[in-house]
Amino acid sequence: MRAEDAEGAGRGNAAIEWGSDAMAELLHRMDLRYIALVPGSSYRGLHDSLVNYAGNRDPQLLTCLHEEHAVAIAHGYAKVTGRPMAVAVHSNVGLMHASMAVYNAYCDRVPMLIIGATGPVDAAQRRPWIDWIHTSADQGALIRQYSKWDDQPASVEAALDSLARAYSITRQAPSAPVYVCLDVSLQEQPLRSLPAIPDVGRDRAPWSNGPDALAVAATLRLLGEARLPLFLLGRLGRDEQDWDRRVTLAERYGALVISDLKNGAVFPTGHPLHPVPPGIFLPAAAAELIGAADVILSLGWVDVAGTISAAAADGHPASARIISCTMDSALRNGWSMDSFGHEPVDLSVPADPDLLVRALADSDERVKPSEWPARDSAGAPPADGAGVSMHDLASALHGALAGSPACLVRVPLGWNGADLEAGHPLDYLGLDGGAGIGSGPGMAVGAALALDGSGRLPVAILGDGDFLMGGTAIWTAARYRLPLLIVVANNSSFHNDVVHQERMARQRHRPTGNSWIGQAISDPDPDMASFARSLGFHAVGQVNDRSALPSALAAAVAAARSGQCVLVDVRVRPDS
Repeated sequence: MRAEDAEGAGRGNAAIEWGSDAMAELLHRMDLRYIALVPGSSYRGLHDSLVNYAGNRDPQLLTCLHEEHAVAIAHGYAKVTGRPMAVAVHSNVGLMHASMAVYNAYCDRVPMLIIGATGPVDAAQRRPWIDWIHTSADQGALIRQYSKWDDQPASVEAALDSLARAYSITRQAPSAPVYVCLDVSLQEQPLRSLPAIPDVGRDRAPWSNGPDALAVAATLRLLGEARLPLFLLGRLGRDEQDWDRRVTLAERYGALVISDLKNGAVFPTGHPLHPVPPGIFLPAAAAELIGAADVILSLGWVDVAGTISAAAADGHPASARIISCTMDSALRNGWSMDSFGHEPVDLSVPADPDLLVRALADSDERVKPSEWPARDSAGAPPADGAGVSMHDLASALHGALAGSPACLVRVPLGWNGADLEAGHPLDYLGLDGGAGIGSGPGMAVGAALALDGSGRLPVAILGDGDFLMGGTAIWTAARYRLPLLIVVANNSSFHNDVVHQERMARQRHRPTGNSWIGQAISDPDPDMASFARSLGFHAVGQVNDRSALPSALAAAVAAARSGQCVLVDVRVRPDS
């Protein structure tokens, strides 16, 4: 990655002279490697300190072209590392720009330290016009309903305490973004004496809580009595040992496993105990398993109530005893409905699901084998028809990657779960939590940042609507020389809503042929390759022939593995 050291500056023996110098020193001690930002005058003092006091190292500034992209980059980084990145957003206007991406990160339960700023709270210090429109009372209220904690401290000492507290809070499970708003006057305040810098390395407390002994015993008893156990695996960590424990636990009980595409890889998709390809919505075959199971263990599953309801609507009502392990209740509030419906469970375990798995895997309870009949995994759909299908794209991409390490950062809505090949926690990262269009490019850049130097190539498959809405985010990848491959699955429309319009027309006995109106991204067709090249990516013309796809993707993978930022625009059939 390209680093930018400040000329003639560096932490070394530099004196802490200003309020923002003390803040920059604290951010360094937090071991934050990066801070993504769009420059803004409300934190000009902190910006100067990060560059001229701290030497633009730990954290290093990452210049972005939109605050929503800056937050999305931190989101993608956290999905890989499990660690918070810092983001700086300018005043109320920057926070409003960032708000959609903050909601995504909140719904996805990732850690993030967002540093905001405001014009002078003291009205007597405001410059005419601009400081007035960039100052708000209670600025944190803009995102309070979908962040974990916020504060607006009134002194340098309080600001240091607030930043340290925020850093601790965002890492504690369940993780979510935190926001600290710094008055520009505090940043630019000269220091008469050195304030105490909080010792952020002192706190050795665990960042998540495990289950109590009674919950472990009750779970073991229910699983021990099960004939047809079923595991629903949702939001879980990237640790390889935890991955192995899940496999061990499922094999011990002979439990079948369901995962989904909303979350990252949590279990080997090719394992015999994972018989149903993951989907964004519940596949019919998974509904059948839910109806047949006698014990269901939900580990961080997103929307247990909706999943059980969907299975019943598909003709498979659940009669199982249900165990649900999640820490999600700690973030529930009256504004956001991302806590979903009331879970119909027999045992609720308010703990980190991975820690419950560890406790269960460490048990020496005797287990009887399950009675699930043998099942074959469903295969991917065969290629058919003219044009390029999503399955064609997946097959060609698998061939181009040829078994070398890659991380599938993102897939579009039309992706078939049977085309996902996951055998490692970083093989697939999942979606964005809040289903906000435009998040994909920024999250891809964040994942590339986290994976830089790992030998694992980040690959994002983005819909054309998602890419065009957030596409300028990729400039940051080119600016900092982050190897990345983006494949645009281009169907020239917001096709998800085409499907909705067709459904409405059929229900109302109206012509379905009008469903494209207000949805098409054509006439003119955006030139994705030219757009990407203007932002520093390597890109050639659109691929619209199935036979040309393998060679185009092979060349793109080779270029990305050599260190380039690469985009391939693939015209896919709308019906895929």
